[in-house]
Amino acid sequence: MPTILVADDDANIRELVCLFLRNDGYTTAEAADGKEALEVYAREHVDLVVLDIMMPVMDGWTLCKELRRADPDLPLLMLTARGETWEKVKGFELGTDDYLTKPFDPLELTVRVRALLKRYRIGSAQMIRFGNTTLDRQTYKVISGTESLSLPLKEFELLYKLAGTPGQVYTREQLIDQIWGIDYPGDDRTVDVHIKRLRERFTATPDFRIETVRGLGYRLEVTE
Repeated sequence: MPTILVADDDANIRELVCLFLRNDGYTTAEAADGKEALEVYAREHVDLVVLDIMMPVMDGWTLCKELRRADPDLPLLMLTARGETWEKVKGFELGTDDYLTKPFDPLELTVRVRALLKRYRIGSAQMIRFGNTTLDRQTYKVISGTESLSLPLKEFELLYKLAGTPGQVYTREQLIDQIWGIDYPGDDRTVDVHIKRLRERFTATPDFRIETVRGLGYRLEVTE
């Protein structure tokens, strides 16, 4: 079973979260601050990290940055005692995949953990399927029913990035860095233009839609 690392300076919260995760079948590891979390991560296999923002020694912001540098694909779920939009934006910009605001329902946390692990498995594949639509990263083609469409490289990579983790919000800055590279001289408008083109190409495709998350960025939602 997957191993979940829980990093929080509150021992009671760690105990509660780990209890619910173990009851859901996961193996757990604990850390009381960001520095200890990195030490645990270095010596043990970790499949997902639940991390608090406000911790001594090394806070959640720094921990998130260090974990993302070590593994760009490691699922990260951030816990915050506050719910301001700027904190959510900062978390996403640093690489967190999802967040929960304290106090939270432990059952909701386990559901989000399951969803993140599922997204990670999808995102690690070279081919993504939902409904009658298939994204093939080897050929850069999107197959919908009996139709096959070859996309320009950046459009495909952008769609593939969003489709690899359905429901996850990506800021424009994240998408620029991950698709065009951190040295790209353009601006956020590039993302908006490519999103517009993708929406126009797949307006008649019922299997997914690309949503704008006001004040944050974009996410792809799979249509059930």
